[in-house]
Parts: sequence; structure tokens; C-alpha cells
Amino acid sequence: MSGGAERHSQPTARNWQAGIVRIFGKGRHRPSASWRQATDRAFTLIGDGRYEDAGALLTRAADLEPWLSESWFNLALLHKFRHDWEQARAAGLRAVALLDRDTGAPDWWNVGIAATALQDWPLARRAWQAYGLRVPGPATDSGEPLGMDLGSAAVRLSPEGEAEVVWGRRLDPARIEVLSIPLPSSGRRWGEVVLHDGVPHGERSTAAGHTYPVFDEIELWAPSPVPTWVVLLEAASEADRDALEQLASDAGFAAEDWSSSVRLLCRMCSESRMPSDEGEGEHLDPHDHSEPGHPGPLGHRTDGQLWVPERECGVAAPASLVRGLLDGWVADSPDSRDWRDLEEVC
Repeated sequence: MSGGAERHSQPTARNWQAGIVRIFGKGRHRPSASWRQATDRAFTLIGDGRYEDAGALLTRAADLEPWLSESWFNLALLHKFRHDWEQARAAGLRAVALLDRDTGAPDWWNVGIAATALQDWPLARRAWQAYGLRVPGPATDSGEPLGMDLGSAAVRLSPEGEAEVVWGRRLDPARIEVLSIPLPSSGRRWGEVVLHDGVPHGERSTAAGHTYPVFDEIELWAPSPVPTWVVLLEAASEADRDALEQLASDAGFAAEDWSSSVRLLCRMCSESRMPSDEGEGEHLDPHDHSEPGHPGPLGHRTDGQLWVPERECGVAAPASLVRGLLDGWVADSPDSRDWRDLEEVC
């Protein structure tokens, strides 16, 4: 897949500069030429994936100008790229200690990501509040921030590999619960929670006019015990297909018609603002009756095309339940439904 499965593959040249390279110095101090050269060279190396060499240069820059928040901000970013969360937290805290403004600094966002990765909930709460976000609960609450009500978003799973954009529910500014059933190539499952970056790469807009950001996954935060299955359905109509999705949802799990819910996009399209065509109505490439974060019967088709009864469907359900779920679906309408070739794929 040249660009990826949509709900996209291999966006390799990442725009890592966005939100990273800061204005060199503040009004009170201009960093030395050596600091600027080391920092410029370090980010060139980061773009080439040479994190160890970049780290040596950014450490040197921090030694040269330890009073600049940018020195520690850049180091915190490098440690985030390396998933070294202890070091990212330490460098991030040094960066915010040197800030000359109270709220809204991206330094706090990076601290929040590192704290979330480490489940350092008091620091995560402090970081989101310092950035300017409202965190429910008393100021003394040291538990996981819950109820931030950030709504739905899309997340690009495995952005450096077989990338795939899926829908999910934002738990907080750095985590999304996956509510689509990812393709097995992504290595992710329905119900998993992934840690994601703060700068969106793309948007998805709906027919109702709502726009949702697409964030890049950083790493898996909480795995799902629910396996992914692929099965071939014989569904005489869309209503038959919809019935399986509803049956799985009623059981507390999920089914998704991959034959219609997955589309391929190039990297440029994937990282741009793309219509998801979710909602009601007859139009080209519709995602019929679905809601962001709650995949439903999605019907990619063009005017005049007929329904194809054979569907490749993803099912997220325990091994002890999946066959009974499919058999129950067939039993409700044996003349119009059947299934075969069930296989666990992730």
C-alpha cells in the first residue's frame, strides 16, 4: 500500500520540524554560535534517524547554554523520539523551570506526554493544567485524569511501518482508545490504548461539517486481550451485514466490514484534510450511519454499483465467543446469511 489504509501506509518522511525547532534564544539572551551550530546539526541528524549522534550534540548544547529552556526542550524532544521517558521527563522539567510564561508552552505538553507514558499522574495533571487545559477533579487528586471529555479523533497506528488511520476516543491529551478494528498489519487491536504525539498530521472532516485531528501513535500504552479475527461473510444485504455489527456491539465487542470501511490513500492525502464522508445521505464513497469513534456500517461504493454479498469482515471478540456470535447471526436469518474461513490474525 503506497500511502496507507484509511481509517494508510508508510508515511516515512515525517515533518518532525513542526513544533520542534524553536526561535533561537529570547530577548534577554542570544545563544552562542556554537550552540546554534550544534542544535542545527542535531536536528539534521534526527531527521536521518541518527538519535545517538544527535543526543551528543544536544547534550553539548545544553552544557553550553544551560540557562536556555530551548536547550532542555530540544533534549526532551529527542528523548521522546527515543521513547526514553525517564530522560524525557527530567529534561522537560528543566525546560519548564526556565520558561518566561505561565501557560500554553509546548514544553509542558512534552512533559505531559512523558508523565503519561510513566503513569506519573500528579505530574501529568500539573502539565495539562500548566498548558492551559481543564483537568476535572480536585487540585489535590493524584490519580489518573479522567473525564476530560476531549471527544473523538483519528490516530495513525504504526506511522513508521504499515500505517493505518483508525477512529478512537481521546482519554486525555496524550492517549486514544482504539475503537475501529485495525488491520493485522498494524499490529494493533480493538480496545487498545495508544500514546500519541501532540501535533496532528492531517484531519478528517464529516458531511456534518465536523473536523477531527489525526494524531500519530508514539507507542502502545495498554494492550487489549481481545483478539482480531477475519471471516468471510455471505450477507445478502447491507441490513444483514449491519445486523452482525450490531450483534457484536450488543455483546460488548465489535465487528467491522473491512470490504467497505478500508480505503487506501497516499501519504500526502493521509496527512492532509480529507473527508471521511461519515453520516447520513446518498453520496459518493459514503460511510453510512457511522459516527466518529464508533465505526458502523461503512459503505464505500459509487453510484450504480450493486451490493456484493461476499464481505471480508474483521471481528474483535474472545475465542470462546466468536463462533457463537457468527452462528447466532446466521440463525437469525439462515436464508440470507452465512460465514466461513474464520481465522485469528492478531
